[in-house]
Amino acid sequence: MHLLTLRDLDAGQLAGLVEMGLRFAQGEPPDGKRLAGRSVGLLFRGSSTRTRTSFMVAAQKLGASIICYGPTDLQLATGETPEDTGRVLSQYLDVLVVRTNGTDEEMCGLARQDRMSVINAMSASEHPTQAIGDLITMKEAAGSFEHRHVLYLGEGNNTAAALAFAVAMMPRMKLTLMTPQHYGLAPTILDEAQQRALATGSEIIEHHDMARLPASADFVYTTRWQTMGVAHNETDWIEHFRPFKVTRDVMNRVDNGRTVFMHDLPAVRGQDCDDDVLDGPRSVAFRQAKHKMTAAIAVLDYVTSTSLS
Repeated sequence: MHLLTLRDLDAGQLAGLVEMGLRFAQGEPPDGKRLAGRSVGLLFRGSSTRTRTSFMVAAQKLGASIICYGPTDLQLATGETPEDTGRVLSQYLDVLVVRTNGTDEEMCGLARQDRMSVINAMSASEHPTQAIGDLITMKEAAGSFEHRHVLYLGEGNNTAAALAFAVAMMPRMKLTLMTPQHYGLAPTILDEAQQRALATGSEIIEHHDMARLPASADFVYTTRWQTMGVAHNETDWIEHFRPFKVTRDVMNRVDNGRTVFMHDLPAVRGQDCDDDVLDGPRSVAFRQAKHKMTAAIAVLDYVTSTSLS
């Protein structure tokens, strides 16, 4: 089976991945024979520290052999179609982990075969494995999801989209997205996440004015303002983002006595958040980074647990 989007999962499957990741985080060793004799390919179109390393280590811990491909290593770079590439690779690999840094079209093409599982390790529209690691972090920090409030500040990017779908599947959670005007979630994504949230009693709202900052939040989450390191087209874009910087004052304004700070990293220190927030006692950002690996273990186990055929 593939994991191209969190919409490929139901609430029970997502909860199961979170619980599996938590068990690994609490010291349960992954079954090193689970993927013994299997091969996992990693195709990364751009730079990556955490996601690439977490999937490599996760595959090793599960006993798989690993093959890494750079941006120009496959004939995709010379014009071969993703469909043809996928058909060929599926005869060699059991799983292909893909970061496109672009649209979903290439990834979906690679998945149009029934032998090799394809995992979305980030596309321009969604970062599903990041959201699974985020939920593991939240569950570890708070003990439960019910009635927990996530405050997200910054761009409505792929991380925010995945977070919205994740919260929508958890029972009675709330996500408040504070995004600059014209830099919010795509309306279709926001609408779908809100519709999905109705089934679980959750709530997803978006505002563009920091004057509407909520009075309380359990988690304050931000990302760097240039998704995948790509600058925005508008020359004055950074001025629209400055009010959404996570400072100690912002943390204090929403503090409920147990509020923690999250960041998917890499951070641009002094821009999207202040050092004393990222390095402060309420930050779980670097623990969150570790959970990219526990999430990767859970996802690799999940996609290989049932044959595509």
